[in-house]
Amino acid sequence: MIRSSGLAAAFAAVILATGQPACAADDELVQAQAGTWLLAPENGAKGCRLTFETAKTTGGYAISGADACAIALPALAKAAVWNFTDDGSLTISDAAQKMLLRFQEEEGSPWESEGSDPMWLLPALGDVDHVPTTASLSGVWQVRQPDGKAICDVTLTSEIDKDGTPKMSPGRDCPANIADLKLSLWAMEGFGLVLMGGDGSSLSFDMQPDGSFKTSDEEEGEPMLLVRKQGG
Repeated sequence: MIRSSGLAAAFAAVILATGQPACAADDELVQAQAGTWLLAPENGAKGCRLTFETAKTTGGYAISGADACAIALPALAKAAVWNFTDDGSLTISDAAQKMLLRFQEEEGSPWESEGSDPMWLLPALGDVDHVPTTASLSGVWQVRQPDGKAICDVTLTSEIDKDGTPKMSPGRDCPANIADLKLSLWAMEGFGLVLMGGDGSSLSFDMQPDGSFKTSDEEEGEPMLLVRKQGG
Protein backbone atom coordinates (compact mmCIF):
# COMPACT_ATOMS: atom_id res chain seq x y z
CA MET A 1 0.00 0.00 0.00
CA ILE A 2 1.19 3.49 -0.79
CA ARG A 3 -0.41 6.38 1.01
CA SER A 4 -3.70 7.57 2.37
CA SER A 5 -5.51 10.69 3.47
CA GLY A 6 -6.84 8.65 6.38
CA LEU A 7 -10.32 10.17 6.12
CA ALA A 8 -12.12 6.84 6.29
CA ALA A 9 -10.31 5.82 9.46
CA ALA A 10 -10.84 9.24 10.99
CA PHE A 11 -14.53 9.17 10.18
CA ALA A 12 -14.94 5.69 11.63
CA ALA A 13 -13.29 6.94 14.81
CA VAL A 14 -15.77 9.81 15.03
CA ILE A 15 -18.67 7.37 14.62
CA LEU A 16 -17.37 5.09 17.36
CA ALA A 17 -16.71 7.98 19.70
CA THR A 18 -19.98 9.86 19.22
CA GLY A 19 -22.43 7.26 18.02
CA GLN A 20 -23.63 9.73 15.40
CA PRO A 21 -24.81 8.49 11.97
CA ALA A 22 -23.15 9.30 8.67
CA CYS A 23 -25.43 12.25 7.99
CA ALA A 24 -23.85 13.98 10.97
CA ALA A 25 -20.34 13.82 9.56
CA ASP A 26 -17.83 15.95 11.41
CA ASP A 27 -17.42 19.38 9.81
CA GLU A 28 -13.64 18.98 9.63
CA LEU A 29 -13.99 15.73 7.70
CA VAL A 30 -16.43 17.32 5.28
CA GLN A 31 -14.11 20.29 4.77
CA ALA A 32 -11.17 17.93 4.21
CA GLN A 33 -13.07 16.00 1.55
CA ALA A 34 -14.41 19.10 -0.20
CA GLY A 35 -12.77 20.11 -3.46
CA THR A 36 -12.29 18.84 -6.99
CA TRP A 37 -11.68 15.12 -7.47
CA LEU A 38 -10.77 12.95 -10.43
CA LEU A 39 -12.76 9.75 -10.84
CA ALA A 40 -10.61 7.55 -13.03
CA PRO A 41 -10.90 3.89 -14.10
CA GLU A 42 -8.00 1.79 -12.83
CA ASN A 43 -7.45 0.45 -16.35
CA GLY A 44 -6.10 3.83 -17.44
CA ALA A 45 -9.15 4.98 -19.41
CA LYS A 46 -10.12 8.63 -19.33
CA GLY A 47 -11.98 9.79 -16.24
CA CYS A 48 -13.78 12.97 -15.25
CA ARG A 49 -13.90 15.49 -12.44
CA LEU A 50 -16.48 16.22 -9.80
CA THR A 51 -16.41 18.97 -7.21
CA PHE A 52 -17.52 18.02 -3.71
CA GLU A 53 -19.22 20.98 -2.08
CA THR A 54 -19.82 21.56 1.64
CA ALA A 55 -23.39 22.76 1.08
CA LYS A 56 -25.88 20.30 2.55
CA THR A 57 -28.53 18.75 0.34
CA THR A 58 -30.94 15.85 0.60
CA GLY A 59 -28.91 12.76 1.39
CA GLY A 60 -25.61 14.49 2.08
CA TYR A 61 -23.56 17.22 0.41
CA ALA A 62 -23.86 18.78 -3.03
CA ILE A 63 -21.78 17.82 -6.07
CA SER A 64 -21.10 20.23 -8.95
CA GLY A 65 -19.53 19.77 -12.36
CA ALA A 66 -21.18 16.43 -13.16
CA ASP A 67 -21.90 17.51 -16.75
CA ALA A 68 -18.19 17.05 -17.46
CA CYS A 69 -18.64 13.29 -17.02
CA ALA A 70 -21.18 12.94 -19.85
CA ILE A 71 -18.66 11.55 -22.35
CA ALA A 72 -16.02 9.71 -20.32
CA LEU A 73 -18.26 8.29 -17.57
CA PRO A 74 -21.88 8.99 -18.58
CA ALA A 75 -23.40 7.30 -15.53
CA LEU A 76 -21.77 9.96 -13.36
CA ALA A 77 -23.34 12.81 -15.31
CA LYS A 78 -26.23 12.40 -12.86
CA ALA A 79 -24.04 12.66 -9.76
CA ALA A 80 -25.58 15.15 -7.34
CA VAL A 81 -24.77 14.06 -3.78
CA TRP A 82 -21.76 12.77 -1.87
CA ASN A 83 -21.67 11.53 1.71
CA PHE A 84 -19.95 9.26 4.19
CA THR A 85 -21.62 6.10 5.43
CA ASP A 86 -21.49 4.85 9.00
CA ASP A 87 -18.70 2.40 8.13
CA GLY A 88 -16.45 5.11 6.72
CA SER A 89 -17.22 4.47 3.05
CA LEU A 90 -17.90 7.37 0.69
CA THR A 91 -20.88 7.30 -1.67
CA ILE A 92 -21.87 9.25 -4.75
CA SER A 93 -25.60 9.36 -5.55
CA ASP A 94 -27.99 11.02 -7.97
CA ALA A 95 -30.63 13.59 -7.03
CA ALA A 96 -33.11 10.80 -6.23
CA GLN A 97 -30.55 9.35 -3.75
CA LYS A 98 -29.84 6.34 -5.93
CA MET A 99 -26.26 5.31 -5.19
CA LEU A 100 -23.99 5.41 -8.23
CA LEU A 101 -20.69 4.48 -6.60
CA ARG A 102 -19.35 3.44 -3.22
CA PHE A 103 -15.69 3.96 -2.36
CA GLN A 104 -13.62 2.29 0.34
CA GLU A 105 -10.31 3.59 1.66
CA GLU A 106 -7.89 1.13 3.20
CA GLU A 107 -5.08 2.51 5.30
CA GLY A 108 -2.17 3.38 3.04
CA SER A 109 -4.25 3.47 -0.15
CA PRO A 110 -6.49 6.00 -1.95
CA TRP A 111 -10.26 5.73 -2.29
CA GLU A 112 -11.22 2.77 -4.52
CA SER A 113 -14.68 1.86 -5.79
CA GLU A 114 -16.40 -1.47 -5.36
CA GLY A 115 -17.39 -3.63 -8.32
CA SER A 116 -15.87 -5.40 -11.30
CA ASP A 117 -14.58 -2.21 -12.98
CA PRO A 118 -12.96 -0.34 -10.09
CA MET A 119 -12.16 3.35 -10.15
CA TRP A 120 -9.92 5.59 -8.11
CA LEU A 121 -11.19 8.74 -6.42
CA LEU A 122 -8.18 11.07 -6.33
CA PRO A 123 -7.56 14.77 -5.66
CA ALA A 124 -7.46 16.44 -9.08
CA LEU A 125 -3.92 16.87 -10.37
CA GLY A 126 -3.39 19.65 -12.90
CA ASP A 127 -4.99 18.71 -16.22
CA VAL A 128 -4.43 14.97 -15.71
CA ASP A 129 -7.59 13.06 -16.74
CA HIS A 130 -6.47 9.43 -16.22
CA VAL A 131 -4.25 7.33 -14.00
CA PRO A 132 -1.03 5.75 -15.26
CA THR A 133 -0.81 1.98 -15.60
CA THR A 134 1.99 -0.56 -15.32
CA ALA A 135 2.27 -0.68 -19.10
CA SER A 136 2.39 3.09 -19.52
CA LEU A 137 5.09 3.54 -16.87
CA SER A 138 7.35 0.69 -17.95
CA GLY A 139 10.71 1.91 -19.17
CA VAL A 140 13.84 3.70 -18.00
CA TRP A 141 13.48 6.53 -15.48
CA GLN A 142 16.09 8.86 -14.08
CA VAL A 143 16.34 9.72 -10.41
CA ARG A 144 17.25 13.38 -10.05
CA GLN A 145 17.91 15.97 -7.40
CA PRO A 146 15.38 18.84 -7.19
CA ASP A 147 17.81 21.05 -9.19
CA GLY A 148 17.71 18.56 -12.06
CA LYS A 149 21.10 16.93 -11.47
CA ALA A 150 20.98 13.24 -12.42
CA ILE A 151 21.57 10.69 -9.67
CA CYS A 152 21.08 7.36 -11.45
CA ASP A 153 18.67 5.39 -13.65
CA VAL A 154 16.05 2.84 -12.64
CA THR A 155 14.18 0.52 -14.98
CA LEU A 156 10.52 -0.29 -14.41
CA THR A 157 9.23 -3.36 -16.24
CA SER A 158 5.86 -4.99 -16.84
CA GLU A 159 7.33 -8.40 -16.01
CA ILE A 160 5.77 -9.72 -12.80
CA ASP A 161 6.97 -11.96 -9.99
CA LYS A 162 5.08 -15.01 -8.66
CA ASP A 163 2.77 -12.73 -6.66
CA GLY A 164 1.90 -10.58 -9.65
CA THR A 165 4.01 -7.55 -8.66
CA PRO A 166 5.94 -5.79 -11.44
CA LYS A 167 9.71 -6.04 -11.33
CA MET A 168 12.27 -3.22 -11.47
CA SER A 169 16.02 -2.76 -11.26
CA PRO A 170 18.19 0.16 -10.13
CA GLY A 171 21.24 1.13 -12.15
CA ARG A 172 24.67 0.02 -10.98
CA ASP A 173 25.64 3.66 -10.47
CA CYS A 174 22.95 4.34 -7.87
CA PRO A 175 24.38 5.79 -4.64
CA ALA A 176 24.28 3.91 -1.33
CA ASN A 177 21.06 5.53 -0.09
CA ILE A 178 19.27 3.91 -3.05
CA ALA A 179 21.40 0.81 -3.63
CA ASP A 180 21.12 -0.25 0.02
CA LEU A 181 17.33 -0.50 -0.36
CA LYS A 182 17.85 -3.43 -2.75
CA LEU A 183 14.89 -2.34 -4.84
CA SER A 184 13.46 -5.05 -7.07
CA LEU A 185 9.68 -4.49 -7.32
CA TRP A 186 7.32 -1.59 -7.88
CA ALA A 187 3.62 -0.82 -7.64
CA MET A 188 1.24 1.94 -8.68
CA GLU A 189 -1.96 3.00 -6.88
CA GLY A 190 -3.74 6.03 -8.24
CA PHE A 191 -1.12 8.78 -8.42
CA GLY A 192 1.22 7.06 -5.96
CA LEU A 193 4.21 4.96 -6.99
CA VAL A 194 6.37 2.88 -4.65
CA LEU A 195 9.67 1.13 -5.32
CA MET A 196 10.12 -1.89 -3.03
CA GLY A 197 12.92 -4.08 -1.74
CA GLY A 198 12.59 -7.72 -0.71
CA ASP A 199 13.39 -6.93 2.92
CA GLY A 200 10.47 -4.52 3.35
CA SER A 201 12.35 -1.38 2.37
CA SER A 202 10.63 1.06 0.04
CA LEU A 203 10.77 4.47 -1.59
CA SER A 204 7.47 6.23 -2.27
CA PHE A 205 6.73 8.89 -4.88
CA ASP A 206 3.74 11.07 -5.75
CA MET A 207 2.89 11.94 -9.33
CA GLN A 208 3.24 15.57 -10.42
CA PRO A 209 1.06 17.38 -13.00
CA ASP A 210 3.78 17.02 -15.67
CA GLY A 211 3.89 13.23 -15.29
CA SER A 212 7.10 13.08 -13.26
CA PHE A 213 7.19 11.83 -9.66
CA LYS A 214 8.50 13.41 -6.46
CA THR A 215 9.34 11.56 -3.26
CA SER A 216 6.37 11.59 -0.90
CA ASP A 217 6.35 13.99 2.02
CA GLU A 218 6.58 11.01 4.37
CA GLU A 219 10.02 10.08 3.00
CA GLU A 220 13.03 11.23 5.00
CA GLY A 221 16.06 12.96 3.53
CA GLU A 222 16.41 15.31 0.59
CA PRO A 223 13.57 15.07 -1.96
CA MET A 224 14.20 13.30 -5.23
CA LEU A 225 12.48 13.35 -8.60
CA LEU A 226 11.73 10.44 -10.89
CA VAL A 227 11.63 11.55 -14.53
CA ARG A 228 11.14 9.39 -17.60
CA LYS A 229 14.40 9.20 -19.51
CA GLN A 230 14.16 10.36 -23.09
CA GLY A 231 13.95 7.31 -25.30
CA GLY A 232 13.45 5.06 -22.24
